[in-house]
Amino acid sequence: MDSLIADTESSLRLGVFLSFFVVLALLELVIPRRKLRYSKLQRWASNIGLSIFNTVFLRLVIPIAGVGTALLASDKGWGLLNHVELPLWLSTIVFLLIFDVTIYWQHRIYHRVPVLWRFHRMHHTDMDYDFTTGSRFHPVSILISTLIKVGLILLMGPPAIAVVLAEVILNATSMFNHSNIKLPDWLDQRLRKVIVTPDMHRIHHSVERSEHDRNFGFNLSCWDRIFSSYLDRAEKDQTEMDIGIRGFQDKKSLNMFTLLFQPFDNPSKPVLDKKG
Repeated sequence: MDSLIADTESSLRLGVFLSFFVVLALLELVIPRRKLRYSKLQRWASNIGLSIFNTVFLRLVIPIAGVGTALLASDKGWGLLNHVELPLWLSTIVFLLIFDVTIYWQHRIYHRVPVLWRFHRMHHTDMDYDFTTGSRFHPVSILISTLIKVGLILLMGPPAIAVVLAEVILNATSMFNHSNIKLPDWLDQRLRKVIVTPDMHRIHHSVERSEHDRNFGFNLSCWDRIFSSYLDRAEKDQTEMDIGIRGFQDKKSLNMFTLLFQPFDNPSKPVLDKKG
């Protein structure tokens, strides 16, 4: 069973990614939440290019991350869940919950520690907001995140299927909650009682520090409520809210190659108008 999971992990993750890509791209065309202000072609090339670059980078740097680590932990008897008698379904749920709250706190720490913020900040300098923003991360941030996940897997010793589900859910929800789709207000309010919605997470991408230091969750919305970081509405309407980071609203925030060096830049006066 574990070997089958290991063999099909990449195919499953790619299949889910492509499915969500197509569905969300169509929904953004049919029911857009905001009018995009900058070149979608240029932004998509950079955001998706970064995702591909990060995938290759991680394969080279940490070849046994994720399922490989879970299989190693199982073989060696490492981790809490390898020392307690729980049914597979319960072990999976326990790990998914611990994984999700860990990602929440990792996200908060990225915003609090200056050196980590410099790398995570690149994600926030996307000046428009659509589902490809969910793939826009600096490779250093991705590397640190992966090391945290590996550490969590070694500590918890989850089933391999739980690790696959955690990664698939994280990737899918990241694309969904960064998407530029308009949900009816009644549906958004009901959904965000359980999961993070696009309107909820978009507040986190506001240029206002008081707003982008809220709503850190990626999947379950309960962590923001439990740990007092939830913000229901931004000061401005969702369609008028300014997205990005002040001082990084220029062409450097649109080019993949300059984005790799953006953590080492200091904020500058915005020079790019709203039409891009």
